[in-house]
Amino acid sequence: MRELRFEQVSVRFGSRRRGTVAVDGVDLVVPAGTVVGLVGESGSGKSTLARAAVGLAPLTGGRILLDGRPVREMSRAAGRPPLQMVFQDPYSALDPRMSIGDSIAEAIPRQPASTAAQRRAEVGRLLELVGLPADRAGVRPDELSGGQRQRVALARALAGRPEVIVADEITSALDVSIQGAVLNVVRELQRRMRLTMLFISHNLAVVRYVSDVVAVMYLGRIVEYGPAADVLGDPQHPYTRELLAAVPRAGAPLPQPPGESADADPPDPHQPPSGCRFHPRCPVGPQVVPGRDRCRDSEPSGAGHRNLAACHFAAAAGQARP
Repeated sequence: MRELRFEQVSVRFGSRRRGTVAVDGVDLVVPAGTVVGLVGESGSGKSTLARAAVGLAPLTGGRILLDGRPVREMSRAAGRPPLQMVFQDPYSALDPRMSIGDSIAEAIPRQPASTAAQRRAEVGRLLELVGLPADRAGVRPDELSGGQRQRVALARALAGRPEVIVADEITSALDVSIQGAVLNVVRELQRRMRLTMLFISHNLAVVRYVSDVVAVMYLGRIVEYGPAADVLGDPQHPYTRELLAAVPRAGAPLPQPPGESADADPPDPHQPPSGCRFHPRCPVGPQVVPGRDRCRDSEPSGAGHRNLAACHFAAAAGQARP
């Protein structure tokens, strides 16, 4: 088990004048042996942060550490990446020309003494670990359902013997009836193997089900972080409250759109607002409550607030729940 840590991580795309900072100075800890759920709406930077963790997006600034050592340094020393990623789309994550057994075997670290029989046995073990029969190793991806393909993608990630799994929206491309089965596999794997996992989703119900800790991301920055029960049970940042209010509940009326005093759409990421980035949409911000110009002028810090809520008026936000 390893602790994954992001220290002031930034990722920028495009030129200096016309580029976009997709991830802006993110500090985030994924404690060893826990699942951290990273939530936020589309465009918040979640997937970019995930890709940066596994080396698919170059860092503009900051460091990504595994037990205090840079991830890239550990990759070179071990000869294999210590982080493995499970991608959103199970249809494009696997080579359609290869059997699923060959795809998994390809990810198993090469050892001089290993035999073909040993590798086949390891492939069978990994398939059974994710709930698929070992004798399915010879089939191709197009012979499997979406949920089965995502299980194969999980097995392939585990084949690399990673220290950390990064799962990026792994249920969003699946039917609702299949999502629960895949999430059960994730929970069982994490409990059995004590995996360290960064689990990314825009679905708060999914995050609540699998996560020990929740981090909330908005426009490239973490705005709230803490134990899942605290963040989802008593959120301190108004953005987290808005996300929770938008989740339909059985027997409850449909969520209402934002009021006229708050912008419904996120701001342009090329030109993020000054001060608190959420203030143009905030239901307890300066567009709604007079005298809160501080939100426009200065960037909030999570220091001293419950759940590290990056809000100047976190305590007041808690009293303004509809």
